[in-house]
Amino acid sequence: MSEGETLIRRTFPRGFVWGSATAAYQVEGAWAEDGKGESIWDRFSHTPGNIENGDTGDVACDHYHRWRADVGLMKELGLKAYRLSIAWPRILPSGRGQINQAGIDFYSRLVDALLEAGIDPYVTLYHWDLPQSLEDEGGWPKRMIVDAFVEYAGSVSRALGDRVRNWITLNEPFVSAFIGYHEGRHAPGRRNLPEALAASHHLMLSHGMAVPVIRENSPDGRVGITLNLSPQVAASQSTADHDQAVWQDGYVNRWFLDPLAGRGYPQDMVAGFGDAMAFAHPGDAERIAAPIDFLGVNYYSRGIARSTRVSEEENAPHTVLPSAEQTDMGWEVYPEGLYDLLERLHVDYAFPAIHITENGAAFPDQVGPDGKVDDPARLGYIRRHLEMVLKSIERGIPVEGYFVWSLFDNFEWAFGYSKRFGIVYVEYQTQKRIPKASAYWYQNVIASGHLEEPG
Repeated sequence: MSEGETLIRRTFPRGFVWGSATAAYQVEGAWAEDGKGESIWDRFSHTPGNIENGDTGDVACDHYHRWRADVGLMKELGLKAYRLSIAWPRILPSGRGQINQAGIDFYSRLVDALLEAGIDPYVTLYHWDLPQSLEDEGGWPKRMIVDAFVEYAGSVSRALGDRVRNWITLNEPFVSAFIGYHEGRHAPGRRNLPEALAASHHLMLSHGMAVPVIRENSPDGRVGITLNLSPQVAASQSTADHDQAVWQDGYVNRWFLDPLAGRGYPQDMVAGFGDAMAFAHPGDAERIAAPIDFLGVNYYSRGIARSTRVSEEENAPHTVLPSAEQTDMGWEVYPEGLYDLLERLHVDYAFPAIHITENGAAFPDQVGPDGKVDDPARLGYIRRHLEMVLKSIERGIPVEGYFVWSLFDNFEWAFGYSKRFGIVYVEYQTQKRIPKASAYWYQNVIASGHLEEPG
């Protein structure tokens, strides 16, 4: 703040949910302990060449053994909610059938500890760690997976439904389907578009079929789904770039939003995909559109669409260029995109409530000589995105909560341990946790409910 500036204090509404998030495979470790089965990420990370530096999630942040201290740290930082995911193969090692009681007991103890600390657990049932045995049967492209997921959702919600009030069926089905089965950069590493489309459908159908089961087992609970969403803007005024932006919006956003809203799949995308839609059965659309209580939104950046159907020489000059400010992932820092997205969701889809279930940034943090971790770029990223959340609330958009990604530095999928997203630094050799400057700033925001910005 420069000399002469004052601070404008803006206040979040009472009851706003302040949290942070992790995912089971990224933090738990204990990959083969206490009866847990193999997941597709265990298999994928153990396959040479798939993960940077040959890293695996075998140990990760060792949260499976250190959860008591980790919950204590969450309480110290003032978190009001913690979004965790359940490892499906820890509950059902073969994907279906015999329940592994040790897995149920682990999550039951964790939920009890969170509640005792005054932290509301937000439970995500599927954050990408499909039991390998189900993948061996064909995985998400096969319709059998729907019944298996509903059985799994029933097992977890029966065990925890008396205490867990907020449920998220799936995390980012786009990534599970298209990055896992089309691009092959994530587990299970397949590269087949028809399989990816079938996987996307079965993911969404699994969600819809699981919603009433969760409601039955958790009568006081609220049920939602989390999508990774990103505004798609044309790189120029050209028709080619406009068409590319429409296509990318359909691929990333509308392919999942429209079915949730009861509109079925967007017809321009169906036409573009051609004959690959035979997996959809009568009645599926109605099942996918089971009413939800909230939409979870994961936002990191926008997309700038540049057509590859015409050459650069034939296309118009760029009029939209990414900001020079980028994260360690190479993603543009564009907070305004979050507001644009929330406004669109409110106007075009009108979901009853929205939670920002992930928002954060990776930067190359280091421990300083004083033993502290200063991360001004992350702090600024979070603050500027919270400004957009507050602006959305002030405009009447029903945003009820914000979960910073991530609580801990952790296993960042194909990047291994080379990227640090956490507000808490993890020394992987010793498993020491060091809250970063952003964590203490976030702690103050949670305590006060205020954002202070120069005015």
